[in-house]
Amino acid sequence: MKFGIFDHVDKGASDLHGFYEDRLKIAEKYDEVGFYAYHVAEHHATTLGMASSPNVYLSAIAQRTQKLRFGPLVYCLPQYHPVRLYEEICMLDNMSRGRLEIGLGKGISNIESSYFGINSNDVTAIYREIFDILAEAWNAKELTYEGKHFTINKLPLEMKPMQAPHPPLWMGVAKPNLLSWPAKHKINIISNNVVSVVREITDDYRSKWMEFGKEPDAIPYMGMTRFVVIASTNESALRIGRRAYSVWYQSFMKLWNRYGETPPLAAYTDDFDDLVLSGLAIVGKPEVVKEIVDAQIDQSGVNYFLSRFLFGDISYSEAIYAIDAFSEMFFHR
Repeated sequence: MKFGIFDHVDKGASDLHGFYEDRLKIAEKYDEVGFYAYHVAEHHATTLGMASSPNVYLSAIAQRTQKLRFGPLVYCLPQYHPVRLYEEICMLDNMSRGRLEIGLGKGISNIESSYFGINSNDVTAIYREIFDILAEAWNAKELTYEGKHFTINKLPLEMKPMQAPHPPLWMGVAKPNLLSWPAKHKINIISNNVVSVVREITDDYRSKWMEFGKEPDAIPYMGMTRFVVIASTNESALRIGRRAYSVWYQSFMKLWNRYGETPPLAAYTDDFDDLVLSGLAIVGKPEVVKEIVDAQIDQSGVNYFLSRFLFGDISYSEAIYAIDAFSEMFFHR
């Protein structure tokens, strides 16, 4: 079992410089106490994501940490040119001495893609072409590719990632019965869903893994994310969670509300108490949180648990208290 961090890098109450500095100091804390990896979302034109250029942000994380692994969850592939993305991946993996983890996806928001001039009907095709280009580039010295959206002719590939042939790959999974492809290609998976659905996903992944004749002990990470708020009392933790979540939710819905649309596959409501009841948020004093986390890990079948300690207007001191309490319970036993 590993423990990691997921962060939308959504904007809270501080100015942008102070916001980034707090995030970087807290990344140092993640590194110090022993979290496995730090995963960040990519969003554009919304306060939901202030790491709109993940590679710029993660370059700073690389310089401020020593052991912590990190990466985007996910790169929104249609919003990149594959040549630049490939080269930046190689740079970041080498600059961090091989600590990069790569999440790849289409991006959940066609609204955001539209700001890049991308037609929603083309998103999937562009995503597939870029994925294919990256897959070829890892093992090539020169790349030629002819597609509908990208043409690359005899491109010299002067850089390679430090992790051969490429850094570990990740993808988000919303429901079961979609696991053959990630199992075949040894891709780590993450889900934001309720425990019962996550269990279906992990069971299906294990089944597909075995069907491909792979070793059970070599199975990739199967993770789930949870909002986690820890304070000295259950009541104060719930107050903090309610306050911070209301800010996060406004950011989450900002573009969808602007265009009168509903986010796809989103299990979030505007009521934090509903989130707690569903198990998507875990809130309380340390011993209560530990009991719930242990139970959810057991019930879901995951081997990777990602906490969201920072969201909305969670303060630096509130986050540090929660991180210290969590690490004391799970890393220092």
